[in-house]
Amino acid sequence: MKAEPQPSVPARMTDRTDRTRLIASATRRGKGRRPVAPPIERASTLLNDTPGAMRDDSQGPVYGIEDLSAARELRDLLCDLEGAADAWLVPSGLAAVTVPLTALLRHGDEVLTTDALYGPSRRFLRRHLGARGITTAFHAAGAATDDILAAITDRTRLLLIESPASLTFEMLDVPALAAACRARGVLTVMDNTWASGLAFKPLAFGVDVSVQAVTKYVAGHSDLLMGSIAVADPKVGRAIAETLEDLGWRVSPDDAWLALRGLRTLPLRYLEQARSARMVADWLNARPEVAEILYPALPGAAGHDLWARDYAGAASLFGVVMRGGGEAAAHALMTALKLFGLGYSWGGFESLITHETGQLSGRRWPPVLAGQLLRLHVGLEDPHDLIADLESGLAAWRAALS
Repeated sequence: MKAEPQPSVPARMTDRTDRTRLIASATRRGKGRRPVAPPIERASTLLNDTPGAMRDDSQGPVYGIEDLSAARELRDLLCDLEGAADAWLVPSGLAAVTVPLTALLRHGDEVLTTDALYGPSRRFLRRHLGARGITTAFHAAGAATDDILAAITDRTRLLLIESPASLTFEMLDVPALAAACRARGVLTVMDNTWASGLAFKPLAFGVDVSVQAVTKYVAGHSDLLMGSIAVADPKVGRAIAETLEDLGWRVSPDDAWLALRGLRTLPLRYLEQARSARMVADWLNARPEVAEILYPALPGAAGHDLWARDYAGAASLFGVVMRGGGEAAAHALMTALKLFGLGYSWGGFESLITHETGQLSGRRWPPVLAGQLLRLHVGLEDPHDLIADLESGLAAWRAALS
């Protein structure tokens, strides 16, 4: 793997690395004696000394819904990480996707997106926006840039990007798509959870809105739900800020504090888990039971060239296509594992495995795979122990087949 995630960043950011800046913001001087982390302020009502101060924004929030110390510091750090003019926090990663779509789309507009789109995002497009006169068009997962651009019509208002895509990890040429969409007056929103604002910075490559599930790598401990939305252009941001104000969506001070704590160590966890994931992926890739590893960071994998050009690191999440088999064999493998938890989400400290073949049936163009699809998230356990655990799982797989 590459040394440390350090992609190109906007000129407004310092030459210090993300790893340094995320910590240095806590230790900067000039604020008097204080704790390293901001206090958790649990408050709805904020008191004032005079009637005239009650609506004076210069003195800070006037009501608890406007974000207090921990949330404001978290937003500032996410702005720095993303190279953003502003960033907002919402109660889940899904909300980070749905809020910009709600803010930026109107009746009669069309969204263009990948057929491999995250299932809940797809459901929102179909069920919520569809009922409000906003249509969705899909392009094939991993389609060429020219083919995606050819699908843009006069009604296309927004391109929703996932790269890598959910479950099958197809890569797109994001800089080329962002530039072409901007020239056509089409907005771009990118779900960047896999790169976590660290290995890839969408705003620096021309994307209008960068969103991610803070639930995953930023929080890092599988103990909270949150999303973030970041923009470089204040004009785009105004519509998002007003939508959040109208919806009344904010996060709790306790969750903001936990996410802020996780963000400080994000670069180290991300890098270490990527190293372990590469070891596990290399080992699985050499196994006769495995037909293919879906992981752009792996040389020879689909999308590797784009990943190597644009990304400075990789998440520890990848797909494993087994050679044949059925659901019973996949479940036997999963049951035999002792170190991999059976649960959804990822980005935490623990390793996880899920069986994803069934989710592919909802696509317009489901991929043709050589066998069952498993998704692995590699945590902070010793990778050699994880490999030994997977050896037991593969033995159970072979036994189920025989």
